[in-house]
Amino acid sequence: MSHLSLIASLKDIVGARHVLTSERATAPYRKGFREGQGPALAVVKPATLLQQWHILNACVDAGVIIIMQAANTGLTGGSTPTENCDRNTVIINTTRIKDIQVLPAQQQIVAFPGASLFSLEKALTPFGRVPHSVIGSSCIGASIVGGVCNNSGGALVERGPAYTELAIYAQINNNGTVSLINNLDIELGTTPEQILTNLQNKNYTQSDIKTTSKHASDRDYADWVRKTDQDTPARFNADPRRLYQASGCAGKLAVFAVRVDTFAKNELEHTFYLGTNSSSALQAVRKTLLEQATSLPVYAEYLHRDMFELADDYGRDTVLLIKNLGTNWLPKFFNIKRQLDTVCQKLPFLSKNAVDKLVYRLTKLFPSQTPQTLKQYNTQYQHQLILTVKGNAYQHTLMLLEQVQKEYLLDFFQCDEQETKAAYLLRFAAAGAAVQYAKVNHHQVEDILALDIALKRNDTDWFEKLPPSITNKLISKLYYGHFLCHVFHQDYLVKKGEDCEAVKAALLELLEQRGAEYPAEHNVGHHYHAKPALADNYRNLDPTNTLNAGIGGMSKKRDYAE
Repeated sequence: MSHLSLIASLKDIVGARHVLTSERATAPYRKGFREGQGPALAVVKPATLLQQWHILNACVDAGVIIIMQAANTGLTGGSTPTENCDRNTVIINTTRIKDIQVLPAQQQIVAFPGASLFSLEKALTPFGRVPHSVIGSSCIGASIVGGVCNNSGGALVERGPAYTELAIYAQINNNGTVSLINNLDIELGTTPEQILTNLQNKNYTQSDIKTTSKHASDRDYADWVRKTDQDTPARFNADPRRLYQASGCAGKLAVFAVRVDTFAKNELEHTFYLGTNSSSALQAVRKTLLEQATSLPVYAEYLHRDMFELADDYGRDTVLLIKNLGTNWLPKFFNIKRQLDTVCQKLPFLSKNAVDKLVYRLTKLFPSQTPQTLKQYNTQYQHQLILTVKGNAYQHTLMLLEQVQKEYLLDFFQCDEQETKAAYLLRFAAAGAAVQYAKVNHHQVEDILALDIALKRNDTDWFEKLPPSITNKLISKLYYGHFLCHVFHQDYLVKKGEDCEAVKAALLELLEQRGAEYPAEHNVGHHYHAKPALADNYRNLDPTNTLNAGIGGMSKKRDYAE
C-alpha cells in the first residue's frame, strides 16, 4: 500500500479531521514529555476500539512502524518516533478512547487505552476506592494502560509496579498477520468485531465476567518489599516476575483494554516529616519500618536538600497551578504549553525556550509556596523524608521512629493538613524542576541526565557518592524517590560543553558495580539499553519489529535486521 493510499484509508476509518499529517499538527505527538523526537507520516486518533483495530491492520498492511501512544507523558522517549528508521512511522493516539467500566463490587475496573489515572480516581471516588497510583503521573494525565505496559511504579509503598494478567491486545505474528487475543476473562464473542464492539458498548452481563485466578495487580509486593536482606531490587522495569503479555510490553503489543484491581481508600492518614544529616539514620528508619511495622506506610518520599531548593524555585509554576486550579488542569496546561513551544520555535525573533522563560519569570512574582517549617528543616538537614501512615498505625509508627532516635541523629514532626499538602506538592514538582532549570539556563546546561534506578533491597549504603571525574562535569546532582522501595530518581545537570553520553556511561557503570537495576519504573524507551532478557521478551512479543521499533537500543529495522 502506498503512503497516499494509507492516509486515504485512515481518513476513511476515522474521518479526515482525526488524521494529522502536517509538521505543525503532529509536533506535540512526535516530541516526548522529557526527551525523544522523530518524524511521523501521520498521527491517527481513533474514537472506538474497532476503529483502533482497523487502523492497526491498515498500518500493518502498509508496512509502516506503529507507535501506540496515549497521553505521551513518558519520560524516556518510549512513546514517540525515533530517527533513522528503515520505514515510515504512524502514531496511533488513543486519547479519544477513554472509557472506564467499573465492574460489579467495584474491586476491579476495565480501562480502555486512553483512560487516565486521574479519570479513574474520579470514577472510583463514589465507591471509596482508589487506583494503583494516586500521586505523580496521575496528575499529568498518564494513562492506565501506559502504566501497565511500562511496569510503572509509583509512590504507594504497598502496591509495587502496575501489573495485570488480564488484557485484550493485538499481536503481529511472524508472517505479518494480526491476531486479537482476549485474555480479559470476560466473555465477549469470538471475532475481533464482536469482542471489541461488545466491550465498547458494555454488552456483557455479570455472568460473562469469569471468576479468575489471574492477578490484576502485584499482590505479592507488600511481602516482597519487606525482605530487606535480599540481594535484588524490590521492583524494576525488566523484572521477569512481572513481564507478562501486556504487562511490561513497552508498546510491543497493541493493547485495547486492561482489567486491574482497585483498592480501598484509607479513611484516615497521618504524615510525619523527617530530617537528618545521616544517610545511616534514614537507612535505619527504612529497615525498622519494613521489618517491624505491623502495617506498611502509605508513602515514604525522599527529598535531598538540593532537590528541595530547586523544586521550590523552578517547580513553583506546577505548585501554583495545582493549588489554584487543581490537578485537573495539569494535562491541559502541558498540552497548551507543547503547542505554544511548537509555534514559538518557528519564530526567529524569540529566544530559545521562550515559553519556559516566560513562565518562570511570571511565577517568580509569587512568593515561595513552601511553609517555613519545611524550609527550616531543609536548612538543618540534607536528607528529608515525607512519611504517611494509616490512621491505625500512628502510635506504632511513632514508637518505631522514637526507637530509631535513640541510636541515630534524627528529627521529625507531625505535619498539619497544610504542611502535608505543601510537602507532597513540592515532591511532585521535583519531577519537572530540573527540566525547567535546564531550559531556562540552557546557556549553562548542556543537558539533563535523568536516571531512574532501583537499588538492591539489602544495599545499606544507598546515598550515591560520585568521584571528582564525574562531579567536575556537573552543575548539580539532584536526588528524590520512593525510599522504602529503594527506587530513586537521580537528575544530573551537565555543564555546557561536556559530553553527556560519556557522563551517562560513567554513571551507569557505577550503578552496575552496585548491582542496581535501571530503569526502575519507566520504560527503557530510547534512554536505556534493554538487557538481554528484556530484549528477548520484546522480540517474542513483536517478531517483525513493527511496533515501537528501536526502543532499548535495539534494531530499528524490520525483523530486527542488523
